[in-house]
Amino acid sequence: MLSQPGRRAALRVALRAAGVGAAGAAAAGLTAACGPGRPRAAPATEPPSGTLTGPARPARPAQAAPAAAPRRFAGQPAEIGHGPRDRPRVALTFHGNGDPAIAREVLTAAEKGGAKVTVLAIGSWLDAHPELARRILDGGHELGNHTQRHLAINDMPEAEAYAEITGCAQRLKRLTGSIGTWFRPSQTQYATPLVQKLAQRAGYPHVLSYDVDSLDFTSPGAAAVIRTVTGTIRPGSVVSLHFGYADTVDAMPPLLEELARRNLRAVTTTELLTP
Repeated sequence: MLSQPGRRAALRVALRAAGVGAAGAAAAGLTAACGPGRPRAAPATEPPSGTLTGPARPARPAQAAPAAAPRRFAGQPAEIGHGPRDRPRVALTFHGNGDPAIAREVLTAAEKGGAKVTVLAIGSWLDAHPELARRILDGGHELGNHTQRHLAINDMPEAEAYAEITGCAQRLKRLTGSIGTWFRPSQTQYATPLVQKLAQRAGYPHVLSYDVDSLDFTSPGAAAVIRTVTGTIRPGSVVSLHFGYADTVDAMPPLLEELARRNLRAVTTTELLTP
């Protein structure tokens, strides 16, 4: 096992190989030494949400203005995988689950780097940590729906799949006054036509997919997360990331520095698609 100085050196070498500038490598060297132990995840198209322990705390309505609601974007398909390629913007989107402390670290790192992100929250996660809904919104980020239990929604019967969408939507509305800005299907990158139809019935004009998968849920190390994202990202990209993984926390500062070096601004998905 590498010592902390060894981890810093290895991360700098990997970042240089990925073409990340010296400032980003330096930032990664500092943050990599601070992250908690990395949970292991089974290889999958998308990881399970993780088991929540203890009784869910009752959700309390937020005492604030209602959050933004879903919008229909003219000219966009039912399922959106990326935004316009002719503007220097990208969207970093996070699957909302896992350790709430790590979620807060990711949000803080994004805010320090001047980024606004989109969080697609799992309903059972919101049941356990209802205060995070307002934390996300108060940071200037946007909040959406990633189903109630994070199961393989494309394989479900119609009634069960619809209940997964509306279950999370109801929790979002109770916590924020809105069903959230976006719906992303669980355990899949792309929704079936049926799931797209059910999302529209639930009030979401579009399903949100992505064109860059960070693979952070495989716990490959911060350098690998940065290398994967920077190797495929381009203007208009929607990046899939996750709360709950220390690699993601470690990767955020140098990743945002590299985006800035490329003149790419990390914005919410709604802003990405707004002319």
